Amino acid sequence: MEDKRLGKPSSVDDDATLVGRARNGDHAALATLLGRYTGRIFLMAMRILGDRADAEDVAQEVSVIAWRRLAELADPAAVRTWLFRVTHRQCLHVLRLRRAHDRIDAVPDLATNNPACDPPRMAESEAAFNALNTALAQLPLPQQRTWLLAEVHGLPHMEIARLSGGTEQAARARLARARVRLAAEMRAWR
Repeated sequence: MEDKRLGKPSSVDDDATLVGRARNGDHAALATLLGRYTGRIFLMAMRILGDRADAEDVAQEVSVIAWRRLAELADPAAVRTWLFRVTHRQCLHVLRLRRAHDRIDAVPDLATNNPACDPPRMAESEAAFNALNTALAQLPLPQQRTWLLAEVHGLPHMEIARLSGGTEQAARARLARARVRLAAEMRAWR
């Protein structure tokens, strides 16, 4: 519904109408559309990432992606689902960057004269950490994502299913397969 005098979308416009208007260059329609979902996008990113600054960055990046790529959306009525999938992908990107950064930071600084530092124990921990990273990298990407969401971020199966676009049963099965493979790979570290 449109206010004929002002030419702006009214608050009762559905998502598909707003997408259509935004595609035609109506910045107010895009702002209204993003306004509907930015809070939920932020909360989703916050649940996955556990860091406010990263969640804010992801929400901002999703807004930019929506602005740039809204014309590529096949079904304008599915914009909500599309925005949440974009959010999920951006969160996974942040998690991958963190993991790469953590690998670099995990190498202990053995040059310090810290008496609490136990070099043999530190070396063993580093080797176990590297073995886990190697084992994770060998998992298929869906199993890897599911394992990270469950084990690192503590998300329940239902939430993992919602984020990955599958069923709760599929999320459980992927997690079980990932755990079996990781247990086999990490047997030497028990």
